[in-house]
Amino acid sequence: MTDNRTNRTNHTNRSDRHTHDHAGHRTTDADLRRALRRETAGTLALLADEEDFTAMRQYETFAFDDHARYLDHVEDLLHTLTTHGGHTTVALFDPEDYADYCADTALDPDHPTSRARYTAERAATGPRVQYTGQPLTTLVPTLIDTAVRRATWEYATTLLTETGPCADCGQDIGRASFDRASQLLLRLLDAAGPGTHHLVCSVPVDDEQLIATLHVTRDTTGPARIDSAEGAEFVTVLAAGIALHSPGGLVLRTTAPGDRDRLHGWRLHAGLLHPLTEAEVFDAYCTDARTGEPIAPEPHVDYRPGFPLAPPHDDTHPH
Repeated sequence: MTDNRTNRTNHTNRSDRHTHDHAGHRTTDADLRRALRRETAGTLALLADEEDFTAMRQYETFAFDDHARYLDHVEDLLHTLTTHGGHTTVALFDPEDYADYCADTALDPDHPTSRARYTAERAATGPRVQYTGQPLTTLVPTLIDTAVRRATWEYATTLLTETGPCADCGQDIGRASFDRASQLLLRLLDAAGPGTHHLVCSVPVDDEQLIATLHVTRDTTGPARIDSAEGAEFVTVLAAGIALHSPGGLVLRTTAPGDRDRLHGWRLHAGLLHPLTEAEVFDAYCTDARTGEPIAPEPHVDYRPGFPLAPPHDDTHPH
């Protein structure tokens, strides 16, 4: 038989087991677990709108029946995870995509484990936002905007891929259009000068409006600072307009300390950005695109014509 006192002693030794860190400080197993937790990343897939939430209520194992209460619990969980030092990202839970995923993987959709696997394998690879303590009223719009941007970029990329080679010269139209769009953006930013720039590119394609935005900061010295992902999305949408000969447009808003904001605009035509006049820029900004009704001009803003841009090099597709 085993001596119970020996068991208790061994148990106590395991509970009090400790080591020392590089600085010589004593650390317990609990300290080490907390340290490991801080290095563990997690993803939470969120049902952002009422329609998606309602779609999930068909499953008996889905515990919630009120979307507002569900969001409250989500926010509490995120706050708890952050309090414990975990790195958490938030993705969108798409019920339709989830059903397809379960059908493809032969999983029971009415099971929490299936939802967890979907989140880990598919939602975690899609658009997501890091949770840093921001309220859901801030996080959800950011997440939705991120998802829309990703979908726009993917669609524009598909359009470029499907353009194929030029019938006249054999050059890949999609790649050449991307190169041309990249050159046009760099020329525009060089001409824009220092300041904080906000660009919007709009391209109509197949009864849809592809819209990309780009935030750029440029000091009085040095090159413009561009987020690589945002820059790629912007250039891809502009390239789609070039490749498909779409009558798109581009507007630029520049903010600099101590100065009034400046608004400029261009029309996309034949693979080039043609400057709008001051009146055209004013009309573009001061007209409701949905109703056509006039909008009051913004205070402390100057509406200016687009400035001329040098054409890209001749090695890009000219058509």
